[in-house]
Amino acid sequence: MIAFLKTVAEIIARWWSEFTIQTRLMAAATLVVSLLMSALTFWAVNTIQQDARLHDTRFGRDLGLLLAANVAPLVADQNYTELARFSRDFYHSTSNVRYMLYADEQGSIYYGIPFSESQVTNSLTLQRHIQLPEGSSEFDSPRVRQHLTPDGEVADVFVPLKHDGQYLGVLAIGINPHATVVASSHLTRDVTLAVFISIWVMVILGAVFNALIITRPIKELLVGVKNIAAGNFKQRVDLPFGGELGELILRFNEMAERLERYEEHNIEELTAEKAKLETLVSTIVDGAVLLDTELQVVLANPTARRIFGWETNHVIGANVLHFLPDTAQIELARPLQKVALGERDAAEFRITLNSPSKRIIRILLTTVLDQYREKPKGIAMTVQDITREVELNDAKSQFISNVSHELRTPLFNIKSFIETLHEYGDSLSELERQEFLETANRETDRLSRLVNDVLDLSRLESGRQYQFEPIDLAATVEQTLRTYQLNARDKGIHLIQEIDPQLPSVWGNYDLLLQVFANLVGNALKFTLSGGRVAIRAYPLESESEEQPSQVRIEVSDTGIGIDLADQTGIFERFFRVENRVHVLEGTGLGLSIVRSILEKHHTAIHLISELGVGTTFWFDLAVAQEPGKPLVAQPVIDSSTPVTVAATVNSSSSG
Repeated sequence: MIAFLKTVAEIIARWWSEFTIQTRLMAAATLVVSLLMSALTFWAVNTIQQDARLHDTRFGRDLGLLLAANVAPLVADQNYTELARFSRDFYHSTSNVRYMLYADEQGSIYYGIPFSESQVTNSLTLQRHIQLPEGSSEFDSPRVRQHLTPDGEVADVFVPLKHDGQYLGVLAIGINPHATVVASSHLTRDVTLAVFISIWVMVILGAVFNALIITRPIKELLVGVKNIAAGNFKQRVDLPFGGELGELILRFNEMAERLERYEEHNIEELTAEKAKLETLVSTIVDGAVLLDTELQVVLANPTARRIFGWETNHVIGANVLHFLPDTAQIELARPLQKVALGERDAAEFRITLNSPSKRIIRILLTTVLDQYREKPKGIAMTVQDITREVELNDAKSQFISNVSHELRTPLFNIKSFIETLHEYGDSLSELERQEFLETANRETDRLSRLVNDVLDLSRLESGRQYQFEPIDLAATVEQTLRTYQLNARDKGIHLIQEIDPQLPSVWGNYDLLLQVFANLVGNALKFTLSGGRVAIRAYPLESESEEQPSQVRIEVSDTGIGIDLADQTGIFERFFRVENRVHVLEGTGLGLSIVRSILEKHHTAIHLISELGVGTTFWFDLAVAQEPGKPLVAQPVIDSSTPVTVAATVNSSSSG
């Protein structure tokens, strides 16, 4: 039972907690009004009953005194027949008397209406007694008391019967309640009860009306406002109400529609601006990474992804330190934390990466502030690949070092020999003076060569346009061999040429090709020891689709010291010299770089094969000049036929 009551109490408490403040206040007010009306009803009924009781008491006392005065002589004369007749006539003449009882001095009832119509005394007759108020057997004034019956409250009036000063007994009369008063009391109670019920019915109907007419649309509006506050501008309230409430719903829907259009417009603008920003960032040559204050990646352009190897990694929303290469992570961990906390505004770093590829980068960290430029909102990280810049700086330093060395040596020799001639010319023999002048002249030529190489490379890279025409390679090779014939003879090196008799003309620039042959042959003579050989050969490449060959291959081979495999990848870079490792031979390190630039003008490339102690072969292909009337188009490079080993090629050649 206790558990059941507790459960009921919990249900009522939960049910009550779901009511709004207004509903609770309305219920409390209704309860107060109903209780007040109940109290008023109780007071009114009680007052009426008290008045009725007082009226019945007075009426009963007066009626008892009147009857006692009339029947006392009959009782004294023991004329019970007349007493009975008088009592019956009086009892039947009024409806206010409930009963009439006559008792002797001991309280024994000897006549009563309507209890007995005739007195029959026998051995079975019950002797009835009357209980007087306060237990008195004799009293002088009427006594009144009240008792309840099924028909209502009855006033009991006890009047003493006296005649000539002698106490004869008691007359007891029961007085019925006044009918009008009772009816009025019942009417008042019924009206009050009806009012009480009407109040609760009106409250319930008002609550239902409020729930259907006012609370429901207000709740709908409240839900709509919450949805709009949450960003759902598609919310609408569709309720058929008029008046002020309908106007409110209409204005709410108009507001929601305007907010939705405004949001769509803003989203379009933001999307367009975002697309512009992403396009701009993606086209930046430098890498760009945007981080929040938790060091999580917000944006990373393709350049940054390529530099850090993030092409296959999903880095957006992840901590950048988890994806940076080890060297960059070690270098940037603490600075990133300081910049994110606002302890530093900017920082710049130069880091060498070993993965995903070896490169040198410059990273600039910049704090991104809020609109008030007070609190940090993120970090902008700019990443620049300065590998080429560093290489160019190193190359420039190497070039300056080489050129300075090459310029200083001939200038020093020229100055030394000229000063000697100037100061001691009279004491020198004619042969010595001639030797000094030849040395100065040779050093001057060396200085001129250095300057010309630098000028040639600058001219080739300046974008200057050269005139191309059909070139006879045999004439170019012949002129090159004549130029270096004396130099080769002095060093004891054999020059060899193998030119196909049916070699077609090629498409190119005569002066540029002559410079290519000069650089290649000059290098071959420089790195070939006495007794070695240098060969130039040219032959057409076989063509499968045409009767006329489309390309001619030119090879320059030697039996020199060869080029180490580690040097072969950088030998065509400017200012690179193999002799950098030994510093025994003169040169600027620009010759092969010039060759590569010239052949690029001819839409072809230079290749090599070399073996230390055996020799080196350089080769390239040139497009055959077209027949008259056909357009002259440079042909692509064909690497399909690679020369045989250097030693075998040179040794099988004949002397030239």
